[in-house]
Amino acid sequence: MNVHGRQDRRRATIRDVAAHAGVAASTVSRALSNPNRVHPDTRERIAQAVRDVDYRTGHRRPTAAGLSHGSIALLIPDIANPFYSEIARGTQLQLSAAGLTQILADTEESAAVEERSLRRAGDLADGVVLTATRLADAQLRVAVQATPLVLINRRIDGFASVCLDTGGGFRQAVDHLVSLGHSTIAYVSGPTGSWSDRIRWRAVRAASRAAGVTAIRLGPFAPTFATGAAAADAVLNSGAGACIAFNDLLAIGVIRRLSERGVDVPGAISVIGCDDIFGADFCSPPLTTVAGDLQMVGRTAIQVLLATLEDPRRAPDTVALPTHLAIRASTGAPGR
Repeated sequence: MNVHGRQDRRRATIRDVAAHAGVAASTVSRALSNPNRVHPDTRERIAQAVRDVDYRTGHRRPTAAGLSHGSIALLIPDIANPFYSEIARGTQLQLSAAGLTQILADTEESAAVEERSLRRAGDLADGVVLTATRLADAQLRVAVQATPLVLINRRIDGFASVCLDTGGGFRQAVDHLVSLGHSTIAYVSGPTGSWSDRIRWRAVRAASRAAGVTAIRLGPFAPTFATGAAAADAVLNSGAGACIAFNDLLAIGVIRRLSERGVDVPGAISVIGCDDIFGADFCSPPLTTVAGDLQMVGRTAIQVLLATLEDPRRAPDTVALPTHLAIRASTGAPGR
């Protein structure tokens, strides 16, 4: 209750209008943006629902113009990381095609910020796409509540998800290094609690065991360029002749630090990254990396979310998108 004794309510969304009218959210969006594509009886029912549902601020009655574009929230851990900007580009393109608006939030690689952002997104948007969550499963379930959600690069029972098969890509990376003659491979791990990090380490360890070579885990490290310096020093101290980094930013930071220390890449140490971000192919040397179609990840996440909004009763989709190893000049035979 507020100071005037009235109960506070969140701003209405297309989902609220759909529930009131007894139709799918996509039907509401179509009726408000392109009325001629909706049956007149349905259109009138939606128009009545729009009149009946109150806004949060001032309890104003919404107008069709106020709901002509629904909104979807995209939560990413680091807006400066080109990996996430490519995904955001894909979500934006798919939302634009559907006549919807994107709300972008940077959760700063912080579980606390992510949790707050998720709670707010439930009031501001019709659904949420959450990328690389740092929350534990139980925390996520509490924070999300009834908000339609699609996860990117995380799988949790009961939630829709879109994941790149980085495990498969990391197995390719190990096989590539083994084919070059490497016998000890260091994995430069990512953030503590990262689901993707666990998948990648398991892949490196399993592929190394299958090939009869040694895998060493180093870290954890923050997935940033700046942290690559400490990671490079750890690789040198490990004695490994090759390393696979959690992501490209770390890998490029490793290469920069090795260059500063006069260590040749790939002559002394081979380096592999993950994500194939903008710039990975023209750093020096160009980075061998596990690559996937990042814009397609974003597009697919929106398609899955809109399908969920269309029919909330449908079983959560789990979509796996392929990766491949883009081989460039940062890897070579040991001791060249």
